[in-house]
Amino acid sequence: MKSVHIIAFTHNHVDLDDIGQFHIEDSVLEKRLNALKTVMELDELMYLSTCNRVELIFTIKKKVDNSFLSNFFSAFNSSWDKDQIENAISLAETYKGEKAVEHIFRVASSLDSLVIGEREIITQVRKAYDVSNKYGFTGDVIRLLTQRTIQVAKKIYTESDISKNPVSVVSLAYHQLREKNIKKDSSFIIVGAGKTISTMLKFLSKHGYDNFTIYNRNKGNAAELVNKINIKSEVKELTSLKEHSQKFDVIITCTGSSNYIFTKEVYDKIVNNDNAKKIVIDLALPSDFDPIIADEYNLDIISIKNLKKLANENLIKRSKEINKCQLILNKKLEEFKAIYKERKLERAMRTVPDTIKDITSKAYSEVFAKDLENLDEESRELLDKFVQYLEKKYISVPMKMAKEIMLKQNVE
Repeated sequence: MKSVHIIAFTHNHVDLDDIGQFHIEDSVLEKRLNALKTVMELDELMYLSTCNRVELIFTIKKKVDNSFLSNFFSAFNSSWDKDQIENAISLAETYKGEKAVEHIFRVASSLDSLVIGEREIITQVRKAYDVSNKYGFTGDVIRLLTQRTIQVAKKIYTESDISKNPVSVVSLAYHQLREKNIKKDSSFIIVGAGKTISTMLKFLSKHGYDNFTIYNRNKGNAAELVNKINIKSEVKELTSLKEHSQKFDVIITCTGSSNYIFTKEVYDKIVNNDNAKKIVIDLALPSDFDPIIADEYNLDIISIKNLKKLANENLIKRSKEINKCQLILNKKLEEFKAIYKERKLERAMRTVPDTIKDITSKAYSEVFAKDLENLDEESRELLDKFVQYLEKKYISVPMKMAKEIMLKQNVE
């Protein structure tokens, strides 16, 4: 296991803006990783990149020290000068052997994530392996490591509450909306076209909601959003909001305006004497929706202030699950160490069958060649069966004995 290494740049020690310098574009990923693997003579290599981390997982028997890291980053980006290479070395976290295995277990289980319990990371780890494997950079060690990493992450998500209780404001808003039993044919007024609105529309579209009217200052940006997430929606200029004449059930708004988007005057016009209860999700800071409106109309308002408070409470709940997750992780780490030893033995003994066959062939063709000439056909056939039996036993028996010794050592 000592040959397993990880060089990591994560939100724990590196500013998110600085992590960007370690991202590799998909178009040049194969070329750059191939150069890195070749120059550094790495046995295996896997590259993981997300919005808040870059991890390089590799196997090599050489010592990973500052001299190695200097050459490593020079090969990682051939355009970097000495100062950039030294900066990379200063930002890098390095892990070896058991510590490396524990680290990738924690990463995939989201215990090391910017948002604890977010399950997206397990998909990102799997995808990172698939890409690196497709390019031929991985081998038996990283395959086994990735396989066990995903199993550990799934077990932690299943047997703990680490991923329960949403901590994202958008996901919390969506969950609260769903709890109000909104019908699938409900009509939505959407104001804004930024990342928050984009994420909310993805949630709604994924679960069958499709009756949207989007208002935005820049109509082109709203149209681009609609095309990007592939939804059907009417797109209008924000200035025409007060002319909205169709009935609606839900308002979702998130803009960067310093003034209210939904003033009493605007709301009076768009509600048009409709007394049915409306739901308002105001995700803007400062608010887009004038609270005075709630005094006169039948409204259920979900505000970002309340959502943020709930998000913090849920984050505390998730944090309390970390100890339980760590116990699961520790147990799986011990299991991996035993599995790794067994797999290492199997790899080491791959040559045994060929070696035995070479010995047998030499015995037939050279050592006992003259003696075998005097054997009749029946005796020769019996000898062949005898030799084949010994060959099988010489392969299976040492393997069985070695595994028993390893199991005994682990127990002790």
